[in-house]
Amino acid sequence: MDTRRRPPKPSSSSSPSSSSTPPPPPCPNAVSFDHHQPPPRQPRASDALPLPLFLTNGVFLVLFFSVAYFLLHRWRDKIRTSTPLHVLTLSELAAILSLIASFIYLLGFFGIDFVQAFVNRPPNEEEDDLAWDEVVPIVDQPPASSAASAAFIVKNPDRKVMELGLEDEELVESVVSGRTPSYSLESTLGDCFKAALIRREAVQRITGRSLAGMPLEGFDYDSILGQCCEMPVGYVQIPVGVAGPLLMNGCEYSVPMATTEGCLVASTNRGCKAIYASGGATSVLLRDAMTRAPVVRFPTAKRATLLKFFLEDPLNFETISLIFNKSSRFARLQGLQCSIAGKNLYIRFSCSTGDAMGMNMVSKGVQNVLDFLRTEFPDMDVIGISGNFCSDKKPAAVNWIEGRGKSVVCEAIITEEVVTKVLKTTVPALVELNMLKNLTGSAVAGALGGFNAHAANIVSAVFIATGQDPAQNIESSHCITMMEAINNGKDLHISVTMPSIEVGTVGGGTQLASQSACLNLLGVKGANKESPGSNARLLATIVAGAVLAGELSLMSAIAAGQLVRSHMKYNRSSRDVAALASS
Repeated sequence: MDTRRRPPKPSSSSSPSSSSTPPPPPCPNAVSFDHHQPPPRQPRASDALPLPLFLTNGVFLVLFFSVAYFLLHRWRDKIRTSTPLHVLTLSELAAILSLIASFIYLLGFFGIDFVQAFVNRPPNEEEDDLAWDEVVPIVDQPPASSAASAAFIVKNPDRKVMELGLEDEELVESVVSGRTPSYSLESTLGDCFKAALIRREAVQRITGRSLAGMPLEGFDYDSILGQCCEMPVGYVQIPVGVAGPLLMNGCEYSVPMATTEGCLVASTNRGCKAIYASGGATSVLLRDAMTRAPVVRFPTAKRATLLKFFLEDPLNFETISLIFNKSSRFARLQGLQCSIAGKNLYIRFSCSTGDAMGMNMVSKGVQNVLDFLRTEFPDMDVIGISGNFCSDKKPAAVNWIEGRGKSVVCEAIITEEVVTKVLKTTVPALVELNMLKNLTGSAVAGALGGFNAHAANIVSAVFIATGQDPAQNIESSHCITMMEAINNGKDLHISVTMPSIEVGTVGGGTQLASQSACLNLLGVKGANKESPGSNARLLATIVAGAVLAGELSLMSAIAAGQLVRSHMKYNRSSRDVAALASS
């Protein structure tokens, strides 16, 4: 681990021989250490407590609620017996004093971090101005066997130095040894950032490898607790670019794209420019229905067919819909599709889910229906809430044909002048390339939903930027790109048809600060209270519009022979991209 350390202060007692001792050779797979004596640990406010901090907190918390309950119970009895409340017994007086003492302690506990920030302030400005890049263990031996007196210094974004002392070192050692589960640190400490810090240090000690390049500070770990990511040790930085404006349905959108691929944002931006110069694109939502398909088993195939006929009977659909729709204010069952394999029945439920992507919502509704069906078919055995007939996060023909999530078609007419001046190619060249590459070439390859140039590129970038599930890029990137010469062969008609875009504007990663900002940039942040579901539907059409721009630009680059040259120019260049673009 490459670290920055404080330069050792000169000491008059140091002998020449000791200063000339060469340092031990570095180990490529181990953490670097500072072999100077560790500085004396600064006193902490919790050092004054007779018990460890977490035990003391627990004692006072139990004491507070216990005496509060005792006093309320006694005062209720006094009111019933008309006894004056100011007449106190010895036990009641002790309880009042205990209540006051525990309240004062708990009030002080919530401010203990504020107190320790002043107690642990560096003694002089020189130490305060010293920059630290990472967590630096200051120990005299390898981390796995470090002494209990070791300390850890962390550089925070606001340049405050936080020191973790004896209790934290003991907790790190407990995680390393397996006595304390890593997943329980948040509940044990009550501080998500500190839990990530301790877990990170434990991981470095266990593996003997550094996580120095992964940032830790500057992220709200409370926002992901219990919903986005477990056992965090930091976060990964992905740059976000903006393509646009994308003119679609008469409105302009600046499309955020999170990617590490050079040329992607620039290429999509060029496609947006061509669409804008030609009067804009038109996007239409064809269908909005998330799916879930459980698999159930019967003793015989005949019994399975009886349930199939029962579910497909229009007279029973209304009853099933009422049961399904009780699961949520926004879930509305739209249809059922059954498929039999022997004595196994696969039931594909389709429903609208408002502004949420809706996987949890539809799963809850399906569970309610299955519980109801057990009363009518007691011999039904539910094998799984998902039987892959949905189909989620896998390429599947059912999604390509029937759709899943939002089904969208987006089109634009690009004029001959724009094709020539902006895209640097010709209409006949684009039409021929699309036929031989996107259609015939994909057919030769046996593609499933992949009749396009690079729809997954744009879908993934927008998904990551807006907090969607990146794994659902698989079915969301199903796309067929069509190009046709119109107006006597002068202009180009281009369209993308995407049957299964799975997006939402509430829940999951959409609530995180960065992703929420990207949704806000598009004007689709959160739920639409006036028209539930309209924000998610608009986001799906924007994704399709961005794919249209990306397809148009990449196909033009290939037709004009610019693909390799542009990637070598922007992907591999060590010079400033802005300077290159202006040349």
